Amino acid sequence: MNNQVIVLKKVLHRIRRYWGSLILSLLLATLYVVMTLYIPILVGSAIDCIVEAGRVDFAAMSVYLRGVLICAGVAAVSQWLMNELNNRMTFKVTRDIRNEAFRHIQKLPLSFLDAHPQGDIVSRVIADVDTFADGLLMGFTQLFTGIMTILGTLLFMLRIHWGIALVVVCITPLSLLVANFIATRTYSMFRLQTVTRGEQTGLIDETIGNIKVVRAFGHEDASMEQFDEINERLQKASLKAIFFSSLVNPCTRFVNSVVYAGVGLTGALIAISGGITVGNLTSFLNYANQYTKPFNEISGVVTELQNALACAGRVFELIEAPERTPEPENPQRPETVRGSVEIHDLKFSYVPEKPLIDDFNLSVKPGQRIAIVGPTGCGKTTFINLLMRFYDPDGGEILLDGVNTRHMRRDDLRRCVGMVLQDTWLKAGTIRENIAMGKPDATEEEILAAAKQAHAHSFIRRLPKGYDTVVSENGGNLSQGQKQLLCIARVMLCLPPMLFLDEATSSIDTRTEIRIQKAFDTMMKGRTSFIVAHRLSTIREADVILVMKDGHIVEQGKHVELLKKQGFYAKLYQSQFAH
Repeated sequence: MNNQVIVLKKVLHRIRRYWGSLILSLLLATLYVVMTLYIPILVGSAIDCIVEAGRVDFAAMSVYLRGVLICAGVAAVSQWLMNELNNRMTFKVTRDIRNEAFRHIQKLPLSFLDAHPQGDIVSRVIADVDTFADGLLMGFTQLFTGIMTILGTLLFMLRIHWGIALVVVCITPLSLLVANFIATRTYSMFRLQTVTRGEQTGLIDETIGNIKVVRAFGHEDASMEQFDEINERLQKASLKAIFFSSLVNPCTRFVNSVVYAGVGLTGALIAISGGITVGNLTSFLNYANQYTKPFNEISGVVTELQNALACAGRVFELIEAPERTPEPENPQRPETVRGSVEIHDLKFSYVPEKPLIDDFNLSVKPGQRIAIVGPTGCGKTTFINLLMRFYDPDGGEILLDGVNTRHMRRDDLRRCVGMVLQDTWLKAGTIRENIAMGKPDATEEEILAAAKQAHAHSFIRRLPKGYDTVVSENGGNLSQGQKQLLCIARVMLCLPPMLFLDEATSSIDTRTEIRIQKAFDTMMKGRTSFIVAHRLSTIREADVILVMKDGHIVEQGKHVELLKKQGFYAKLYQSQFAH
């Protein structure tokens, strides 16, 4: 329950900014309840106007009946307004939470995003917030009116006959005890349900996003077995949560029936002795029914709130996940970015007990081309990620033109660098918007020149609407090579002082690659460039080749020098050209 209270406090904190709407909703709920509860009084008075056959006070009765119509009309309008306010509050709160979650995702370190499946994060922001909204709306709509109805009916019953009211008050706590007993046991069940649903969403997202790989390796049956196993767990968790939560309503209804029977029997005996009129007894029975009805609704709300709070807890876990290292209070930046890079005693590991890069030292002069080669998993791409501050090192320092990159704002650092990666990324939009992503104010002539330089202009012209062709987030019907050409065009357009190329031409045919290499050669003149490559034929002209193995630089030099050494680089090179 402590966890639920903490989550509830967080929810209330976010509702607090809409306190004006909340107070107005409470006032409307009060008006609705008062009008609804006053109707039985009027009906009872109208019944008392019927003395016996032939003796009916129609004049007085018509006044009471008109009062019933007025009260019903006011109750209907106030309920409609209350529901309108509650809907607005609910969806404003959920809008705020989604905005907060999405903004926080932008600030999370890559280590968090790497450790959590994309589908699970999407499930938290979409499905869990929707479930939370349903529970919150039910809480606003039924909890207010339910509590007001209980208090109002109790006052009216005490006014009519305190003895019968005492019977109701004594039996009713049984309903609360039953509801509380079940509700305290369903929270953990609903939490397990939401966690399992997030796991299932993650698997679906991963499978659909990589369906070609799944089919290429004949992994359909294994994926189906994995899905069936998660689906089976979700079914069991859902059935268990829903079964126990569904016990609340029938149990409380049983208690309420006992209350109603007790009121009817006690009231009938008192009416026979003349202690209460038939009209008042009718009103009392109506109140007894209205008094017990909110307990059913509140028990349903409590059950739904268990689910809502479980989902809200998962969303708040995401929102409260530690952000990446904050920006420095007094950021520094080189006066002029020349591209000098100094690395001293660099250490990094994704998992603390498994060091990846250890005691890494490097000195790069402005304008040099640094090629990084080595077997898969030796730390080449990780090194690029550290230079870009996608990750922060565990030890050591990286200096750009004498300034520690930790003392620079990430935006300032990344404006100095143009990246082309093996994994391409396109946003949903036109070809023109994708090329101009790093320079939104680029002119049409600049965009065309960059596309031509990247050898992307010819295939873009063949698209249905040319540069105005809209592509989806994953590039739509573009090939992997075409998507990589667009990413190269982005860099050609911005022309930053430094370049990081991580298998930048891995998906491009050899003929186009030769042309792009010439364009890269032109672009890299005077710019410090880091080139990660598996195809060693593409880095022969590099000023310095760093040969990495197990997170260390094992060899360093030019292509010809390294071949003469007959060391690790020579073995890598010969393995690619061996017949």
